[in-house]
Amino acid sequence: MTKTDRNAARPWWLDEVLYQIYPRSFADTNGDGVGDIRGIIERLDYLEWLGIGGIWLNPVMPSPNADWGYDVADYCDVHPELGTLEDVDRLVEAAAERGIRIVFDIVPNHTSDQHRWFKDALTGRDARYRDYYVWADPGESGGPPNNWLSVFGGNAWEWHEPTGQYYLHNFLDAQPDLDWWNEDVRSEFDDILRFWFDRGIAGFRIDVAHALIKDRELRDNLPATDEDHERLKRFGQRPTYNMNRPEVHDVLKRWRKICDTYDPQRILIGETFVYELTQWVEYYGTGTDELNLAFNFPFALGRLDPEQTKDVVRASEELIPPDAWPAWMVSNHDIGRGLTRMCHNDPDLGRVLMMLVLTLRGTPFVYYGDELGMTDTELRADQIRDPVGLRTFGEATVGRDGCRTPMQWNAEPGAGFTVSGVEPWLPFGEHSAVNVEALRDDPDSFLNFTRSLIQLRKESDDLRAGAYQEVDSPDGTWVYRRGENLVVALNLSDEIAAVEVIEGTIRASTTGGRIDEHAPGRIDLQPRQGVVIVADLAHDGVSRRDA
Repeated sequence: MTKTDRNAARPWWLDEVLYQIYPRSFADTNGDGVGDIRGIIERLDYLEWLGIGGIWLNPVMPSPNADWGYDVADYCDVHPELGTLEDVDRLVEAAAERGIRIVFDIVPNHTSDQHRWFKDALTGRDARYRDYYVWADPGESGGPPNNWLSVFGGNAWEWHEPTGQYYLHNFLDAQPDLDWWNEDVRSEFDDILRFWFDRGIAGFRIDVAHALIKDRELRDNLPATDEDHERLKRFGQRPTYNMNRPEVHDVLKRWRKICDTYDPQRILIGETFVYELTQWVEYYGTGTDELNLAFNFPFALGRLDPEQTKDVVRASEELIPPDAWPAWMVSNHDIGRGLTRMCHNDPDLGRVLMMLVLTLRGTPFVYYGDELGMTDTELRADQIRDPVGLRTFGEATVGRDGCRTPMQWNAEPGAGFTVSGVEPWLPFGEHSAVNVEALRDDPDSFLNFTRSLIQLRKESDDLRAGAYQEVDSPDGTWVYRRGENLVVALNLSDEIAAVEVIEGTIRASTTGGRIDEHAPGRIDLQPRQGVVIVADLAHDGVSRRDA
C-alpha cells in the first residue's frame, strides 16, 4: 500500500500543502537549458523532505509556446521538450510512492492557433470545427463586433479575410477562444479529463476558469469606474460580457460530476481571477457541486497590510459555504513572487507572509523557490520571453519572466538546474546564497523555517482542520486562533507590539531563537515577527505546567 492510500475517506487536499512547479524552470536533465518531467522525478525526494503532498504543474502539453504552454496544440499528449506520456506515468507512480499527488494545468478557454481544430476552422464557414470557436460578423461600423479588449492588450477580435469574419481571442491572437455554448466542445473536454484521470492525474488547475462562457449577444463591456479595482481601472473596462457569465457554473458542475465518479475523488482548482469576493465564492457552488478549491485573488493581490488582509480573510470565511474549503497563495507564474510584490524583498516580512499562508484555514500553495526566499529576478529587455512583456510594453523590462527563472539548487555554474556552461531558457537569479544546498544545512534558513511550518501542520489537527477565529490585537498586528489550542500572532509593524495570546509553548517563530519557549498569555512581538503558540495541554486536558 502506498502512502496515498491512507486516509482515503478524507479528501487529501484538505490536509496537504500543494507546490506549484513551472516545469521549464525546475530541473533540466538533458542539458538543453529547459526543465523537464524527468527533472521533477529526480527532485521528488526533496519535495517529500519538504513535506509536500501535491504538485501542481504548469502546462506540459504540446504547444508552439506563444504563451509558454498556455496555447495548447494537443490536449492528450506531452510537449517533446518536456518529456513523454511515459514520463508522466513514471512521475505519477514515483510521486505516489512518496505520498504526493500530481495536478495538471488545463487550458479550456482557448487553444493554440496550431491546434487541428482551429486549423480546420480556418478553411471555411462550413468547416467541421468552425463552431468550436467564437466567430462573428463585423459590427455596424464595419469593424470588430464589439468593444472587448484582450487581457494582453489591444482588441480581442482578429479579422480573418478568407472567411469574412472575426474570431475572438481574449489573450493573444494565437490563442483563439473556444465556444463553450457548443455541446461538442463540452464533450471533447469530458474525454480530455477522463484521458488524464485514467492515467492517474489527481486533478486539474483550470486556467481562467471564470472566462469560459461568453455573452451570446456579444454585448459591449461597460467602462471601468472609480469604484473598480485598480487593475480594472488601468484596463479600462469591466469584463462583464466576455467573462464571469453565470452559465460557466454549468460547465464546472459537469466537470465536478466527472471527478466524483473516480475513487479516490479527483480535484478541481479554479483560477478564478475575479476582484470581488462575492464573485469568487460563487465558483464553489453549494460547496459540493463545483470547484473543490478556488484561488482567492483579492487576498493574493492585496498589500501585506494587516487591516486590509484581515478584512479579506474575515469576509472570505463569512461568505464561503460550510462544505467548501479555502485556498491561499501569494505567488504564481502570473502575479509574481509575494516576497517581491508584497514584502519588497524583505526576508523578515517574507517569513511572516509564509507563516500566514501556511497557518490560515484552508489549503496553502507554495510556488517553487518561495520556500527558499527566492525573489523576482531583474531581467534586461533583451532577455524577455514573456508575450505580456513583449506585446504590451515593448522593450521595457516588465512582464512575468522575473518570477519564472530557474530553481536555484546550488551555487555552482548551472545552479544545479542544468549542466555547467549551458544557457538556461531564462537567466538565473542570485543563487550564490539562496539555493537548496546552502540553505538545507542551515537550521535558521528560510528553507528550514518553511519546512518546520509544514511539519507543524502535519502534526497539528488545529492547523489542518481547526476553525479560524480572529483575536483583537493592536494596529499593525494580526492574531488569530486555529481550533481550540493554537494561536498565530503576527507583527507586521516596525515597532515592538504586545499581544494577547494563550499560555503555551512557542512552536514556530519567524526570527528563530524562541522555539519551545514558554509563552504567557501576553507576549511582546518584535518588529516583523510571527509566532505559533500551542496550548500546554496533556492528552487528558491537564496543563503540562501543572501536571
